[in-house]
Amino acid sequence: METRANRKKSKKKWWLLTPLIIIFLIIVGGVGIYAWTIINNVEKTVDTKMHEPVDSIDLQEVKKKLNATEPLNILLLGVDQRGNDKGRSDALMVLTLKPEKDEMQIVSIPRDTRTLIVGEGYEDKINHAYAFGGADMSVQTVENFLGIELDYFVRINMEGLKELVDVVGTITVNNEIEWSDGKYNFTKGPIEMDGEKTLAYVRMRKQDPAGDFGRTERQRKVIAGIIDSGANIANVTKIHEVIEVMGNNMTTSLQFDDMKALLDGYSDTRKKITNYQVQGSGTKIDGIYYYIVPQEEVEKVRNMIQE
Repeated sequence: METRANRKKSKKKWWLLTPLIIIFLIIVGGVGIYAWTIINNVEKTVDTKMHEPVDSIDLQEVKKKLNATEPLNILLLGVDQRGNDKGRSDALMVLTLKPEKDEMQIVSIPRDTRTLIVGEGYEDKINHAYAFGGADMSVQTVENFLGIELDYFVRINMEGLKELVDVVGTITVNNEIEWSDGKYNFTKGPIEMDGEKTLAYVRMRKQDPAGDFGRTERQRKVIAGIIDSGANIANVTKIHEVIEVMGNNMTTSLQFDDMKALLDGYSDTRKKITNYQVQGSGTKIDGIYYYIVPQEEVEKVRNMIQE
């Protein structure tokens, strides 16, 4: 299937948590019109500090779909960047908004999935695409892997989760496995966490019998916890602090007007939210662990996204 990677370079230059947490705080949490007024005042921050266009997405074509309220695919990249290291995309999710069905679908792609890295010309772990070529190469590689077109991307540095949780106060999640990392003890059941503990919660992988599957599930719980806590902030002006954290840790190909269009035409997609994890099996090739996804599974996921 043809993807943008195979098309001419004349196309113009797009990571979900930044605009979508804001949108969730308003739509899902029902914070109200006053919150939107506050967000409207930071338009310059969104468009000048957060916005990052990429060559592989034709924004003019995407805006046509957005204006016609057609289904949209958004690539979510969670990047664990520390110090001067560029980092790899530890979390890859395709968020599909289907307004005609009032449905929001989140498909998680395991970070160790073996696939062709578009632009490098060989197969490797899908999360290496970001390390090699940033958001642009990640977009092209995910498009090629699933045979779909992506309309936007949103990238967050996982360190930003810590700051975001501290802004909303604390979050509570229902923890399903018990473990300790030497600093924190994570017991089964509801646990309340500040930013530092949240970061430890989402980063743990080796003690989880479900491996990356468990880690991805914990990432989803943290996002839900941030949304729940953010929706209950007594002082709605804290959204200014949320914007500041996002501006320092997140980039997206969404522009401010795109966010408003999503708010106007896609808000009902929150009525039905479904999650799916791409299925496959682990193996070692030349001593390196990879997650192998069979073609039948790729086709199943493609149909889920495009149906």
